[in-house]
This record gives sequence, C-alpha cells and structure tokens, in this order.
Amino acid sequence: MSDPFSLESNRTVDQFFVAGISYKKSDAEIRSLFAISQDQYGQLITLGSSVGLHELFVLSTCNRTEIYGFASDAGQLVELLCHFTKGDAATFRSNAYIQQGWSAARHLCDVSSGLDSQILGDYEINGQIKQAAKFSQENGCLGPFTERLINTSLQLSKSIKNNTQLSSGTVSVAFAAIQYLKNHLKVDAQNKIVLVGVGKIGRSTCKNVLAHLGTRNIVVVNRTEEVAREFAEEQGIRSAAMESLEEELKDADAVIVATNAPQPTVCASSLAGTKVKLVLDLSIPFNAEPSIARLPGVTLINVDHLSKETDATITRRTAEVPKARKIVGEFVEEFKEWYAMRQQLGVIKAVRRTLTQIPSNHLTDSTCNSEAHIQKVINNLAVKIRRNNPKGCCYLEALNDYLTASS
Repeated sequence: MSDPFSLESNRTVDQFFVAGISYKKSDAEIRSLFAISQDQYGQLITLGSSVGLHELFVLSTCNRTEIYGFASDAGQLVELLCHFTKGDAATFRSNAYIQQGWSAARHLCDVSSGLDSQILGDYEINGQIKQAAKFSQENGCLGPFTERLINTSLQLSKSIKNNTQLSSGTVSVAFAAIQYLKNHLKVDAQNKIVLVGVGKIGRSTCKNVLAHLGTRNIVVVNRTEEVAREFAEEQGIRSAAMESLEEELKDADAVIVATNAPQPTVCASSLAGTKVKLVLDLSIPFNAEPSIARLPGVTLINVDHLSKETDATITRRTAEVPKARKIVGEFVEEFKEWYAMRQQLGVIKAVRRTLTQIPSNHLTDSTCNSEAHIQKVINNLAVKIRRNNPKGCCYLEALNDYLTASS
C-alpha cells in the first residue's frame, strides 16, 4: 500500500467521504467480517496518515462499520479499511454505501440523531461516536473540519432529544416487560421476582431487571438446573431447581416466564393462594396457563400485549421524524456557514495584512490604520461574508488590489 493513498494537503469539502456497511444492506455475518478492533483502528490511522490521508475516524459497531476522511476518492478509504479486516474490498463494495461532501457530513448527522438507527430514535451510537473521535484525536488524526462536524452531530442529537419524542417509549418486547414491571408493580429491593427459563430472552430480561429496577431479589429456575446455577452465579443472584418452582412462587410478587415448552410451565393451580400479582409471559407459544388471568388480584400479560405497546411506540416515533429532520437540517446549515467562513479566513488575513501596511500619508485620516479601526473593518468584512455566503470573493480581491496599489 503506497501511492494509491496519496493526497495533497489542500483539501475541500468535496474530498470528504464516508464509506460504510450497515444493517440496511448486509446481515450480521457480513458485517462481522469488517469489524475493527481498537488495535486495528490504531494501525489504520497510522497507515492512513503515512500515505497522505487526513482527518480519519472509524465507527465500528454491531450494526455498522464506517470510515470517514479526506481522500482523492472513496476507494482509498475502502482499501485502507479492508486492509485490516477479514473481509475483502470487493465484498465490502458490494454491500457498501458511499457519500461525498455535504452528503457525507449529513450522513453522520443522521446517524447521531437516531434517524439511521436500526431501532428508530436509538441514540446509543453517540457514545461510540465520542469514543471513535477521542481515539482519532489522541492519535493526531482529527482536524478542524471533522472535529467541528462531530461536535455538530452530537449537539444536534441532544437538541432532538430535548425537543422531540423520537426516543420516547420502548421498542423491544424484553424492555417493554421491564417498563411494565416498573409501572405496574413499583418494584423495589423487597420484591421477589421468579424468572422461569434462562434462554436468550430470559437472560436478556433478567439483565434488564438488574440494571433498571434496582432489585437483586431474583430467583432463576430452569429445566436444566446446572444452566440456571451458572447464570445465577454470573449475575450474583439465586437459582432453584424446577422441582422447587411451586415453593419459590409462594412468596413471589411477580413471575417472568421465558420458556419454550409445548405445554404451560406455570399453571393457575401453582399460583392460587400465593403473593403473585403479575405474570409476564414472554414465551411463544404461551407458557403461562391462560386461566391465570382469572385468579383474583393477578394480572397476566403476554407478548401480544407487550407488542402492542412497542408498535404504538414506533408509530409515535415515526410521527416525530419530520421534526427531527428539520433540526438536522438547521445544524447542517450552521455547519456549512462555519465552513464557508473558514474558507475565507485566508482572504481576511490578507486584507488585515494589507491594511496594516498602508502608509498613513496615503490616507486622509491618520487614525484609519489604527488597530481599532482595522479590527472594525475586519469585523464588518466577516459579517458580510457570513451574511452573503458568497460563492467567490471577487469584491475582496478588488479591495485587496486597490489597497495594494495605494501602498
């Protein structure tokens, strides 16, 4: 890898690219081929810098791998990324999206806003954006453009959180179950919860209970006792044999059923006369006996009920998309103004330099070339540039020519 990655230092926004793959066009197996570890990230930045690529940063998550940076063409970034991955460049290109210039900048803003997330309104990616930016900065690979763009994307994400409902509600059945427990049981450290089944859904739900409900009074029960014991030890909670289920249910406040049995695992007869107030059945087919719903003081909720809550959440979030896109648009326009202003800094410096060089005998008022007056002229010039956002700077060149001729 040598000459194909060279790039002159005089960069414009048209040389800024993003090349990436995501859940939209590729499955998890394909995406895993292009995951970038921290060590690989460091090597990538070192090699990219050595061959003339600039302002590089990489997002690598379970849902996407993206490389951003200045290059003469996007192919340079693709080759650089794939040099460090298990997957090859041809496979990457067949699944990739490539954006250039302002479209690339806008893409990062869409990602940070939650508009490009697999779950609409999910902002978890922002923590990963911060980590990627910090790593690139520590390795001297962030510049004024990318640093400002990343800050803009994070600020607009915060604005969307504060001014829209794009992230309101719950969008997974497992987490909806936690919200239901929180809202209807008022769980505290004294409440006992029995979890029946420690498969994928059971484990995920249990971890969410521990993380969000502030209780560790959870007993896990599983058909294979050893599996329950190992999981319970990992989480610092208690396990019990399936034969002890009825005994464990006597003083339980809630039961979460996450088994995959052909017949009900938890029956109404096992709950009669217990403290149980709530049964959440996350199983398909249902593994809590339907007649549980007829027990006095007991509420039975299954995945159909919880799915309705998640469907309603997605509907509400989708309605917020136009508001979120408007906020993204406003922040992108501000970023464009900053860029336009920065592009004119060279001209402004040249004008200042010329003004300070004008001999006082060429001016009717000898105070005109004082520092205060020069600063006033420069400030007015900056305001005009910001307001008019000129495509060219012919009038500035004319001013520069006139002032140079007068000196």
